[in-house]
Amino acid sequence: MKTALITGITGQDGAYLAALLIEKGYRVVGAMRRSASGGMWRLRELGVEQGVETVDFELAEYSNIEDVVRRTRPDEVYNLGAQSFVGASFDMPVFTSDVNALGVLRLLEALRRHASDARFYQASTSEMFGKVRETPQTEQTPFHPRSPYGVAKVFGHWATVNYREAWGLFATSGILFNHESPLRGSEFVTRKISLAAARYGVGSGTPLSLGNLDARRDWGYAKDYVRAMWAMLQADVAADYVIATGETRSVRDFATLAFQAVDVDLAWEGEGVAEQGIDSSTGDVVVNVNPDFFRPAEVDLLVGDPTRAQDVLGFESTVSFEQLVHLMVRRDVERFENEHGRSLAESVSG
Repeated sequence: MKTALITGITGQDGAYLAALLIEKGYRVVGAMRRSASGGMWRLRELGVEQGVETVDFELAEYSNIEDVVRRTRPDEVYNLGAQSFVGASFDMPVFTSDVNALGVLRLLEALRRHASDARFYQASTSEMFGKVRETPQTEQTPFHPRSPYGVAKVFGHWATVNYREAWGLFATSGILFNHESPLRGSEFVTRKISLAAARYGVGSGTPLSLGNLDARRDWGYAKDYVRAMWAMLQADVAADYVIATGETRSVRDFATLAFQAVDVDLAWEGEGVAEQGIDSSTGDVVVNVNPDFFRPAEVDLLVGDPTRAQDVLGFESTVSFEQLVHLMVRRDVERFENEHGRSLAESVSG
């Protein structure tokens, strides 16, 4: 039985990865901050909470990392732990850097000293490309991060490459583009939209305030992407991979489809900060723009080229953008139904 150590196991990706590895017969150890204990709901929702061993873990404390590595003796390590909210990184740049940059270095050094045969996965991100130099982005595209989050992730990415080249660790990075699911945190724009659409569809809620409606992202399904993480650590040679769909859609597109899932057609009127999404059947304002949600430095366009991952890992996207949006809204409607004891699911189409 292989042992997998997963940092950030209470997050979206950590929960899906834990379920995948348990299904494959792994011993799964979830490394989590003490303050994250309330986030076990994702593991419970997937029915795998009891199959995960948990250990206290802090990416900012080297002695703790070293102790966990020695005690768990992992065969595979998936570093998904991070300060993962891009917007918050502008308010917490030092903390974000300590966890997302130096935290990776601490973990790599602990593995070099105590588990050099372990295979390591680093969760890199499309936010490293930032102000993109070419479209689509590949493993060779230069980085130009536009947030403290992106800057810190670039450090973690290159630290992973360096430990692979300098010390011979089987260390790989997945440069994952935006990936969503019903387990996404409500602070992220996609889940914020799906929740608002679900509430509106059942007759409650207030207008949804968003930032840059023109921002375009390459959105995939998180459950597909964790399979790619696992495949990277089964490869013969450690390498870095872009994981993406190769398609890009705007925030406006996401909102339009989310409200269509509850049979609401949005008509977009106005421009810039005055733009609004109007319920075409009632004339009500459903979506508006709030300048407070604009980032100090915007990332306008991200779209990845997953060719290497397709050719080497057999990666494929099984859920389309439209299916993903409807999946998220339907699940949020079901949650409202469970909370309020009313039949709401039929409010959602498709």
